[in-house]
Amino acid sequence: MNAFDRYAPFIQEYIYRAGWQSLRPVQVAAADAIFNTEDNVLLSASTASGKTEAAFFPILTLLEEEPPGSVGAIYIAPLKALINDQYQRMTDLCADTDIKIWRWHGDAPQSQKAKLLKNPCGVLQITPESLEALMIHKHAAIPKLFHGLRFVVIDEVHSLLRGDRGGQTLCLIERLSDLAGVQPRRIGLSATIGDIEETGRYLSVGSGRQTVIPQLPAQKSTWHLSMEHFYAMDTQAAENAEQAAELSLYQDFYALDDPKTVQNPGQEPVPEERATDAPPKHADPAYGYMFAHTRGKKCLIFVNSREECEAVTTSLRQYCEWKHEPDRFLIHHGNLSAAFRETAEEMMKDEEQILTTVTTATLELGIDIGKLERAFQLDAPFTVSSFLQRMGRTGRRGLPPEMWFVMREEEPEARAMLPSTVPWKLLQGIALVQLYAEEKWVEPPKLDRLPFSLLYHQTLSTLAACGELLPNQLAGRVLKLQPFHRISQDDYRILLRHLIDTEHIQRTERGGLIVGLAGERVLNNYKFYAVFQDSEEFTVRSQSQEIGTIVQPPPAGEKIAIAGHVWVVDEVDFERHIVYCTMVKGKVPAYFGDCPGDIQTHILERMRRVLQEELQYPYLRKNAVARLTLARHTAGNSGLLGSPLICLGGEMWALFPWLGNYAFLAMERLIKVKCAQQLGISGLSPSRPYFMTFKMKASAEQFFAVLREQAAIDFDPMDLVYPDEIPLFEKYDEYVPAELVRKGFAYGILNTEEMRRRVLDWTGDISQ
Repeated sequence: MNAFDRYAPFIQEYIYRAGWQSLRPVQVAAADAIFNTEDNVLLSASTASGKTEAAFFPILTLLEEEPPGSVGAIYIAPLKALINDQYQRMTDLCADTDIKIWRWHGDAPQSQKAKLLKNPCGVLQITPESLEALMIHKHAAIPKLFHGLRFVVIDEVHSLLRGDRGGQTLCLIERLSDLAGVQPRRIGLSATIGDIEETGRYLSVGSGRQTVIPQLPAQKSTWHLSMEHFYAMDTQAAENAEQAAELSLYQDFYALDDPKTVQNPGQEPVPEERATDAPPKHADPAYGYMFAHTRGKKCLIFVNSREECEAVTTSLRQYCEWKHEPDRFLIHHGNLSAAFRETAEEMMKDEEQILTTVTTATLELGIDIGKLERAFQLDAPFTVSSFLQRMGRTGRRGLPPEMWFVMREEEPEARAMLPSTVPWKLLQGIALVQLYAEEKWVEPPKLDRLPFSLLYHQTLSTLAACGELLPNQLAGRVLKLQPFHRISQDDYRILLRHLIDTEHIQRTERGGLIVGLAGERVLNNYKFYAVFQDSEEFTVRSQSQEIGTIVQPPPAGEKIAIAGHVWVVDEVDFERHIVYCTMVKGKVPAYFGDCPGDIQTHILERMRRVLQEELQYPYLRKNAVARLTLARHTAGNSGLLGSPLICLGGEMWALFPWLGNYAFLAMERLIKVKCAQQLGISGLSPSRPYFMTFKMKASAEQFFAVLREQAAIDFDPMDLVYPDEIPLFEKYDEYVPAELVRKGFAYGILNTEEMRRRVLDWTGDISQ
């Protein structure tokens, strides 16, 4: 019996109504794995390949054939926007059945949550944070809610593989399964998995099942890629760039699976008239380029931070004023209110409106917002995975995926030192594309950390949910969870003693443990449910409207930027964390907190090869070709390609390790802690992960000899932690004893092994 015949009648009818001529390969493979085995399933297929339907068509069929008597399936997604999108699609799919679809997150109606608690059934769609809250506050109801649970679907599983949030999700699945007395099958979905076998093993841990990974036939597709480069120049240059963008008659594209340039696939419309007004003051030419190439098309513009999201939106809206055009730009990021985010999502889904949304990663995953024609990426993202996800927002409704990279940098001064003459973002963007084009490489999961911050969080969560537990009972419940497989009993004992001393945990007269006064203060904040780092936020309001949130509000009378507009602060209520404001004209920078990125060593190595090779990448446009040619010429003349250590003049040196963030950090510390005194190094200044500069009295030969000598010694990574340093990396590190924070940093963050290999590769012949 084929997959379609096996589906429930209501699903067959849904497929008929949708006009599908056939099932996609991932849907056929998923049906076979879910219907014909009892294993977990990991579905890895391209964006918009139908993975969600592939998983839920057989799951819903089985739930209809044998109703479970409680919630039968949980769908865990990393973003509320993704849940909102899937909720509507699943509700439509199940309209003619008795299977209920529920959503549970901070913006979901309380009335729906109450109905689910009263009559648990169907499919629950939830974020990890909301599942954490449910486990704490509805602990006694968990068996009733989930005693018939048969499936846990984890969407965008790749986004949960490199940090505490993924560990939290796995902990929650294990805790819920134990409490409800079930062992649900786990179904993982992703378009961008780096090591699929390792991910399959990770998905299975604690489930008592193996993971089936269907092998799908390779899908040949043509990707339309473009990459252009701009210097941040003056107003006149900005106007010229905008005119040049509008007057371009064709766009060069690059087909990844057939590496040939496709010439003139379609002419860009040239406007009949041009406004003669002056462009926005201090305009960025990159903005003019994007403004012109989004006109008349439905697009997304991805940026790498919320601050940049606000700046780009404000500037593009100023271009609309300059051109006497209606505002056609929306904004979407995590600090905006639910009303702003959902309005942007709905407007983008409207096929009649031709709009562009400037966004961060909040629209990177899964959500279908209609027939998008182009995605823009301002500067390079940090990962291949992110590049693939962002480009995958396009390419639906029969169109090819299309991504336009727009790279920017300040034009180097004539007397600038070598490191600042390298176009790092341009090299990074090329490396991301080439790694996938040449190797199909995506970042592998990082599963070997020492997550003491998460351990604190899950300890408090377990005590809050269960009430008093003896120390051995608590350890038995927490340490058996997969993310803590590297945590020893001794380390957990140190943590518990510290938490008792600091009153985060309290010992009862009977010798049990409960949450203490300090722990209650942490628990009672709604932000406890999230394990990712965030800043202290203030809600921004204008009259009755909630705009979003900011950090570090300015005093009354100053201006802030949020939601793509500028507001003057009327009042700051520090006790209630509310900023009252009024919209005004103008432009100011926004600030929402730091936004670090984790770049892998393989990307840095490919960036170096970009400088070394003579290959002309067919997706580069005129400015980018010229900038890369100049960079290669400069690198060749400077000796950068011959040695990682370059003398900048006198005692000033620059080191280019070509290592990812955490191996770079380890090298930086090796130099400071073990080599600086011998070599007379001072004033070391890192620009992670690209280069570091410093003053040095020794020669290059002495530098390499000392580094090799120190790297060859079998030292403890703890040696690279500075005296009295407490490196707080994760959200709850401040509540963890200093010795464990230091240990987690040394053994779980610093990549000393990769650093050692690089240093030892720098042999006596340093021309490599």
